[in-house]
Amino acid sequence: MKVPSPAVRVRRRTAGRPTLATRVWNRVAVRLPASLTDRLPPVFSGRLHDARTATSVGRLLGAAIAVCFVTGLVSHYLQHPPAWALDVLPSRPSWGYRVSQGLHVASGIAAIPLLLVKLWTVYPRLFVWPPVRSVRHALERLSVAVLVGAAMFELFSGLLNTVQWYPWPFSFVPVHFAVAWLLVGALLLHLAVKWPEITAHWRRGAEATVVLSADGAGPDRRSLLLGLAAAVGAVTVTTVGQSFTPLKSLDLLAPRHPDHGPQGLPVNRTASAARVLPAATSAAWRLEVAGPRPFRLSLDELRALPQTEVELPIACVEGWSKNARWTGVRVRDLLERAGAPPGARLRVESLERSGAYRVMDMGSEYAHDPLTLLALGLNGQVLSADHGYPARIIAPNRPGVLQTKWVARMEVR
Repeated sequence: MKVPSPAVRVRRRTAGRPTLATRVWNRVAVRLPASLTDRLPPVFSGRLHDARTATSVGRLLGAAIAVCFVTGLVSHYLQHPPAWALDVLPSRPSWGYRVSQGLHVASGIAAIPLLLVKLWTVYPRLFVWPPVRSVRHALERLSVAVLVGAAMFELFSGLLNTVQWYPWPFSFVPVHFAVAWLLVGALLLHLAVKWPEITAHWRRGAEATVVLSADGAGPDRRSLLLGLAAAVGAVTVTTVGQSFTPLKSLDLLAPRHPDHGPQGLPVNRTASAARVLPAATSAAWRLEVAGPRPFRLSLDELRALPQTEVELPIACVEGWSKNARWTGVRVRDLLERAGAPPGARLRVESLERSGAYRVMDMGSEYAHDPLTLLALGLNGQVLSADHGYPARIIAPNRPGVLQTKWVARMEVR
């Protein structure tokens, strides 16, 4: 069997109209020793590495990333609202954050097998020689490098966040948010560069002509896509139960189970971890409310006030959530007693000595909602220490990190 020359082998990798870079590379390759040309990247073929398969997987991956990005924006701006949005963020529907954050985590987890298969279908293109053939080709490769790096970082750092493991020196939230925009920008650039090919293979039927392997054998595209659908379904069904409680019996891989925790509710940060000492929550505890008519109340005095029971979900950024029955005093009643004007905001401070969410600002929409409570009880019982005894905030459509526990002071703003 005749072995093709180095130049012929290279031309097979750079089929089409040769560019200046291709011609230069061909001239160089002819003069390379056989020991080096034998190590040139192999020629990949087969229908599972063709553009049609990559486009089919890319559509699913793009949809998952789009859902993850939009719900991530919702999560970020609810946690860190800009000043202009503090009073306009809605408190209803009460389950809104639970649904959006559940979708955010579920779509991010589902995107992981999609991304891995997408990379597998296109990785032969990483071995195209010469590495850069034109300005357009250079732009394409740059967009791909940024896109792959940002996607890998976003999905896997988000996955580690669900288990609250942070093996990096930077703050997760701002970096994750910034790289999300980088990912979307790289994706848009990649789509713009590859749009002619994407549209061609998007419209082409499943029976389109593809490059087959040498013997025409091997697994087909449909088998790959069915296997991918099974993998995505498996990781989704075994993790989504942490927020979609009808599937909680299948919650095998998620780091939280909605029923596991004190008083039937999970806990992210315990009183011990927050260094809230028993002495701080003893009988000497007083709630301080600052405003035009400031006052202080003991726990017994708070319990003597009209009590309201509401059913609201607690939903955390890590993806778990569950409905619970909360009993306490309406925050708007405390604001009225303090002489707060209509539309006043509220600042809440915790007994916790440190932490990014020790102090929480609440816009007027939440502060005056009748479902927002200074809760004293949970599911018919007095709050446990890990759930915020002696008092905590519970409000509709809010991230769990803003449902401040171990409340010590409230200030009308």
